[in-house]
Amino acid sequence: MTLPRGIVVHPELAPFVDELPPFSDPYEDIAATRERFRALLAATPADRSGVESRRHEIPRADGSALTVEVYRPEGAGDGREAALPAVLHFHGGGYAIGRALPGQDKTAIELCRELPAVTVAVEYRLAPEHRYPAGVEDCYRALEWTARHAAELGIDPERIAVTGNSAGGGLSAAVALMARDRGGPALAYQSMCVPDVDDRVAEEPVPAGADADANADADADADADDGRDPRTNSLRTIRLAWRHYLPEGAVADAYAAAARATDLSGLPPAYVLVCDLDPLRDPGLAYARRLMDAGVQVTVRNVPGAWHGFELYAPETRLAKETAAHRTGHLRAALYPAGSDGGSSGSPLTGPVRP
Repeated sequence: MTLPRGIVVHPELAPFVDELPPFSDPYEDIAATRERFRALLAATPADRSGVESRRHEIPRADGSALTVEVYRPEGAGDGREAALPAVLHFHGGGYAIGRALPGQDKTAIELCRELPAVTVAVEYRLAPEHRYPAGVEDCYRALEWTARHAAELGIDPERIAVTGNSAGGGLSAAVALMARDRGGPALAYQSMCVPDVDDRVAEEPVPAGADADANADADADADADDGRDPRTNSLRTIRLAWRHYLPEGAVADAYAAAARATDLSGLPPAYVLVCDLDPLRDPGLAYARRLMDAGVQVTVRNVPGAWHGFELYAPETRLAKETAAHRTGHLRAALYPAGSDGGSSGSPLTGPVRP
């Protein structure tokens, strides 16, 4: 396909552009969208070697239950090893899809094995059936539960982090704010990848030359490229995600969109990863800069010539592998400070952290 003027795709990713599907509205039939997603997950089971997991039900005030799945390295927590750090993983998917099959959360498994850490995959309530604040309150409830049960889970309560991609990155930022504001469990780190932290990005015009009407509904925009421009597809999806996540007529607050927070001081150190061709890049960079200005230690990584979710299409490229290693390396360094168990010197469990 011929990309609109101004798009510069990373050379490694250029062969995968033609594999991008034309845009379709995932919310038009959300049940069908979720079923297709589950089928894709079932077709590629996770490698669970070296990892075990157990599901837990956390009661909510209304009598329902929040499900979390706790992954741990095999043999950990049996009294023979020191307590491990913990990472709460909030999946992406526009606040509406993205939930892993039981025991199959690949991100949680990889982090569990590679850090190593106890990872907690949170099955938060999904929009549009459960709009804000249902999902983020579930994520915060999971954090409280994890800290409260740290001893029995074999977790060091001083080394708990949150992480997520896209909507999960936005939820990570929001949970960090909630923990600070509510005097909740202290977080050691917040790792946010292509985070959706600002609902106002949904109001931005579609890139010039790609669509005929920047103000049209996402599913009615006219395509000048064939409907597979990664920038416009992402922006359309972001618009729809916010439209279905926020209650009708509501204005986002800081726990819905962390960029709305007026005070970012006192938050844990952060990692912010963005992609060049992602409409979430500039809001993510702006949030990282505001964190820095508030005195928060921040590591920023921009992936050149990449679009939102590029690693799903090109997982075996060097760019995808280096991006994953960079994220994991900085999370490992935060949870295993120099001199601690599993620290950065002489441990086979750690790798180099590239700037």
